[in-house]
Amino acid sequence: MAKLFDSFQRGIDYLRISVTDRCNLRCIYCMSSEGVPLIPHGDLLSYEEICAVVRAAGALGIMKVRLTGGEPLVRSELPILIRMLSQIEGIDDISLSTNGTLLKKYALELKQAGLKRVNVSLDTLKAGRFRHITRLGELADVLDGIEAAIGADLCPVKINMVVMRRINDDEVLDFASMTCKEGWHVRFIELMPFTDVTEFVPSSEVRQRIELIRALEPCWPKTGNGPAKYFRLPGATGTIGFISPMTEPFCSSCNRIRLTSCGRLCSCLLSYDGIDLKEPLRSNASIQEIKQLIVEAVASKPEHHHLTDAAVLVKRKMYQIGG
Repeated sequence: MAKLFDSFQRGIDYLRISVTDRCNLRCIYCMSSEGVPLIPHGDLLSYEEICAVVRAAGALGIMKVRLTGGEPLVRSELPILIRMLSQIEGIDDISLSTNGTLLKKYALELKQAGLKRVNVSLDTLKAGRFRHITRLGELADVLDGIEAAIGADLCPVKINMVVMRRINDDEVLDFASMTCKEGWHVRFIELMPFTDVTEFVPSSEVRQRIELIRALEPCWPKTGNGPAKYFRLPGATGTIGFISPMTEPFCSSCNRIRLTSCGRLCSCLLSYDGIDLKEPLRSNASIQEIKQLIVEAVASKPEHHHLTDAAVLVKRKMYQIGG
């Protein structure tokens, strides 16, 4: 099978797809309390169009697909898309990033459709604070969703906590303890400058706080080869990961490209323009033409992001391209 490489000889085998810009929460580091101007439904890629892109990408060597949003589970009949993707040659891993609020309702159906695993965003274990951070929703719904995902064997279920100073950084040890109590796989993520809600907490500081209580042992992840560095507390069945885009950028090993909900293929999380695939798809472009556009997008992948530049301006928000 062909293999995609960018101009810096990084192998590209992972496609993240934002299926919607809509979300049922309003997290303080993602969007305003009023929400955002929504993309008209007709401007979103249809499931058939998404599959056409994935079919072309699979022929080029893309093997892993992750569905994101916004919140992907607010898009109607998402299990149908997962079933369609699971039948595409070359795609051997389909996963989902979600805020977990709707996961209890859909976990089993998602598994039956062909979903392998889920990542759940959860930034606090305190109900009142959950409402402050998300502005909407209930913590209990997310906790129920995590249990439903584990029960449906969408494993490993990874819990992503964005650590924010003076907002939730006092809960680092509580999350770490869940790897022992409940076998959770927790990843602590450095806040990226998509808003100025607060300052990020370096992963090194998070790790130091944990190791003041108990030593961490390096370990290998159960699945995937993403940016996290993994550790385990002695005796824990779960793991602790650190994702450090600000202090320890992982650009040199980045293996992913991203498709926005309105059909722009971006080579980096911070790419603004990307390459438009919607117009060619709706003009009956051949699979060879779509493949060529994917090759062009991969060739444009920058060597590294510029998140730490003093004058960086992130033009596209996280809900528009997916985390």
